[in-house]
Amino acid sequence: MNKKVIAFICVHNSCRSQIAEALGSHLLSDKFSCYSAGTVLKDKINQDAVRLIKELYGIDMEKQGQKSKLIKDIPTPDLAISMGCDVSCPFIGRPFDDNWHLEDPTGKSDVIFKRVIKEIEEHILLLKAQA
Repeated sequence: MNKKVIAFICVHNSCRSQIAEALGSHLLSDKFSCYSAGTVLKDKINQDAVRLIKELYGIDMEKQGQKSKLIKDIPTPDLAISMGCDVSCPFIGRPFDDNWHLEDPTGKSDVIFKRVIKEIEEHILLLKAQA
Protein backbone atom coordinates (compact mmCIF):
# COMPACT_ATOMS: atom_id res chain seq x y z
CA MET A 1 0.00 0.00 0.00
CA ASN A 2 1.40 3.38 -1.01
CA LYS A 3 1.00 6.01 1.64
CA LYS A 4 -0.26 9.44 0.66
CA VAL A 5 2.26 12.24 0.98
CA ILE A 6 1.41 15.26 3.12
CA ALA A 7 3.53 18.40 2.84
CA PHE A 8 3.39 21.02 5.57
CA ILE A 9 4.48 24.27 3.94
CA CYS A 10 5.76 27.52 5.41
CA VAL A 11 8.10 30.06 3.79
CA HIS A 12 11.19 29.35 5.95
CA ASN A 13 10.42 25.75 6.92
CA SER A 14 11.98 26.32 10.31
CA CYS A 15 9.24 26.21 12.95
CA ARG A 16 5.51 25.48 12.43
CA SER A 17 5.99 23.26 9.39
CA GLN A 18 8.81 21.40 11.17
CA ILE A 19 6.56 20.84 14.20
CA ALA A 20 3.82 19.55 11.88
CA GLU A 21 6.29 17.19 10.16
CA ALA A 22 7.45 15.80 13.51
CA LEU A 23 3.93 15.33 14.91
CA GLY A 24 2.59 14.08 11.58
CA SER A 25 5.33 11.48 11.32
CA HIS A 26 4.64 10.48 14.92
CA LEU A 27 0.84 10.32 14.72
CA LEU A 28 0.07 9.56 11.06
CA SER A 29 2.86 7.20 9.97
CA ASP A 30 0.44 4.31 9.44
CA LYS A 31 -1.39 6.18 6.66
CA PHE A 32 0.78 9.08 5.49
CA SER A 33 4.36 10.03 4.71
CA CYS A 34 4.86 13.49 6.19
CA TYR A 35 7.26 16.16 5.00
CA SER A 36 7.77 19.84 5.54
CA ALA A 37 9.22 22.35 3.12
CA GLY A 38 9.47 26.02 2.26
CA THR A 39 10.74 28.41 -0.36
CA VAL A 40 13.66 29.85 1.64
CA LEU A 41 16.20 27.75 3.54
CA LYS A 42 17.22 28.48 7.13
CA ASP A 43 20.56 27.35 8.58
CA LYS A 44 18.77 25.27 11.22
CA ILE A 45 15.30 24.64 12.50
CA ASN A 46 13.91 26.70 15.37
CA GLN A 47 15.64 25.55 18.56
CA ASP A 48 12.62 26.37 20.75
CA ALA A 49 10.55 24.05 18.56
CA VAL A 50 13.20 21.34 18.86
CA ARG A 51 13.35 21.73 22.64
CA LEU A 52 9.59 21.79 23.23
CA ILE A 53 8.75 18.89 20.90
CA LYS A 54 11.38 16.82 22.70
CA GLU A 55 10.04 17.91 26.11
CA LEU A 56 6.36 17.35 25.26
CA TYR A 57 6.50 14.26 23.00
CA GLY A 58 9.97 12.77 23.40
CA ILE A 59 10.64 13.42 19.69
CA ASP A 60 14.12 14.65 18.78
CA MET A 61 13.50 16.45 15.50
CA GLU A 62 17.18 16.91 14.70
CA LYS A 63 18.16 13.31 15.44
CA GLN A 64 15.31 12.23 13.15
CA GLY A 65 17.09 14.17 10.41
CA GLN A 66 14.71 17.08 10.15
CA LYS A 67 16.20 20.14 8.51
CA SER A 68 15.05 23.09 6.44
CA LYS A 69 14.06 21.83 2.96
CA LEU A 70 12.85 23.39 -0.26
CA ILE A 71 9.66 22.22 -1.91
CA LYS A 72 11.69 20.75 -4.80
CA ASP A 73 13.51 18.51 -2.27
CA ILE A 74 10.46 16.52 -1.14
CA PRO A 75 8.16 14.10 -2.98
CA THR A 76 5.19 15.61 -4.81
CA PRO A 77 2.48 15.92 -2.17
CA ASP A 78 -1.01 14.48 -2.40
CA LEU A 79 -2.04 16.99 0.25
CA ALA A 80 -0.35 20.40 0.73
CA ILE A 81 -1.10 22.34 3.88
CA SER A 82 -0.06 25.93 4.56
CA MET A 83 0.79 26.71 8.15
CA GLY A 84 -0.57 30.24 7.78
CA CYS A 85 1.25 33.10 6.25
CA ASP A 86 1.83 36.33 8.07
CA VAL A 87 2.86 38.14 4.88
CA SER A 88 2.32 35.94 1.83
CA CYS A 89 2.16 32.21 1.28
CA PRO A 90 4.84 30.62 -0.86
CA PHE A 91 3.87 29.52 -4.36
CA ILE A 92 4.23 25.75 -4.58
CA GLY A 93 3.07 25.20 -8.13
CA ARG A 94 -0.51 24.37 -7.18
CA PRO A 95 -3.18 25.53 -4.75
CA PHE A 96 -2.99 24.55 -1.10
CA ASP A 97 -5.49 21.94 0.10
CA ASP A 98 -5.81 23.69 3.46
CA ASN A 99 -4.45 26.65 5.41
CA TRP A 100 -4.22 26.20 9.16
CA HIS A 101 -3.77 29.95 9.86
CA LEU A 102 -1.33 29.34 12.73
CA GLU A 103 0.41 32.14 14.58
CA ASP A 104 4.18 32.09 14.15
CA PRO A 105 5.56 31.49 17.67
CA THR A 106 9.17 32.31 16.72
CA GLY A 107 10.71 34.56 19.35
CA LYS A 108 7.68 34.29 21.63
CA SER A 109 7.13 32.67 25.03
CA ASP A 110 6.89 28.94 25.69
CA VAL A 111 3.21 29.48 26.53
CA ILE A 112 2.53 30.71 22.99
CA PHE A 113 4.75 28.01 21.48
CA LYS A 114 2.88 25.29 23.39
CA ARG A 115 -0.47 26.72 22.29
CA VAL A 116 0.60 26.59 18.63
CA ILE A 117 2.00 23.07 19.07
CA LYS A 118 -1.35 21.97 20.55
CA GLU A 119 -3.21 23.54 17.60
CA ILE A 120 -0.97 21.63 15.19
CA GLU A 121 -1.59 18.40 17.10
CA GLU A 122 -5.36 18.98 16.92
CA HIS A 123 -5.20 19.54 13.15
CA ILE A 124 -3.14 16.38 12.71
CA LEU A 125 -5.52 14.31 14.82
CA LEU A 126 -8.37 15.60 12.64
CA LEU A 127 -6.46 14.45 9.55
CA LYS A 128 -6.05 11.05 11.19
CA ALA A 129 -9.77 10.82 11.97
CA GLN A 130 -10.64 11.69 8.35
CA ALA A 131 -8.19 9.19 6.82
